[in-house]
Amino acid sequence: MVAPARRSALAAAAPGLVAAVAACVALGAAACSGPRPAPPAAAPADAARPPDAARAPDAARAPDAGADAAGAARPAVRIPDETRQLVTAVVAGWDDVDAELRLWTRAAAGAPWQAAGSPWPATVGRAGVAWGRGLHGDGAPGPRPGPVKREGDGRSPAGLFELGPAFGYARSAPPATRLPYTAVDDRWRCVDDPASAFYNRVLDERAVRPDWRSAEDMRRADALYAWVVEVRHNPAAVPGGGSCIFLHVWGGPGAPTVGCTAMDEARLRALLIALDPAARPVLALLTAAEHDALAAAWGLPPR
Repeated sequence: MVAPARRSALAAAAPGLVAAVAACVALGAAACSGPRPAPPAAAPADAARPPDAARAPDAARAPDAGADAAGAARPAVRIPDETRQLVTAVVAGWDDVDAELRLWTRAAAGAPWQAAGSPWPATVGRAGVAWGRGLHGDGAPGPRPGPVKREGDGRSPAGLFELGPAFGYARSAPPATRLPYTAVDDRWRCVDDPASAFYNRVLDERAVRPDWRSAEDMRRADALYAWVVEVRHNPAAVPGGGSCIFLHVWGGPGAPTVGCTAMDEARLRALLIALDPAARPVLALLTAAEHDALAAAWGLPPR
């Protein structure tokens, strides 16, 4: 998600990730991927939102619980065995805006993660981050501390999330892109109205009967959605759980979003080329303390 008044101020691309992408392409898909069919194009975005005053209150704090409401133990959280590409995003604390991203690959389940290039800067929601809904479960995993993501809270979701598909303004994705890609025009929306039957979905409004009072434009007047990779947060579309979460182009260093993770256009373009749906790519967005605490249990690489 991005504040509507932002405009992109693209920084120069650093060579690390681009070189890693070139190496992956030269070696073939097997060098950076593993088997998995591409996910269907279905949810996300993060652009024009209602004014801050109309948004939901700040995130609620996570309950101190290692079991669900019925008292049943939650399943152990771990990066899926099929995942061979991982994007880590680390922020200093729950309320911080600046993040450090890095792409990692591994040959097989249980194999050590290898850094694919150097880390790069990014930004998250203007209010920081909060536990989202994803591969790690709904909200905080077990007794972990921290706020819980809610619609309109200005926080980016923390946790483990599948990545893809992709969207953008261009007719076709950059050469060698493997993620499913959809070119959007000014009739494409991401629905952020919790009362809508289409909540948390990216769609062409011409293909449905609109029932929403609020939706984000996927074809913005600026370049912030020139390339977009969906972060599959709240895939069950639980009303009020948060919607329209992407990796997208930033408005410049230090410019926060409304709930997405944003970066330089050249970095995002290189990442878009690198990601392979057969490798079941996953985003792990965490605070530094949570990353360190959960690294062994979740199978994360060290910071």
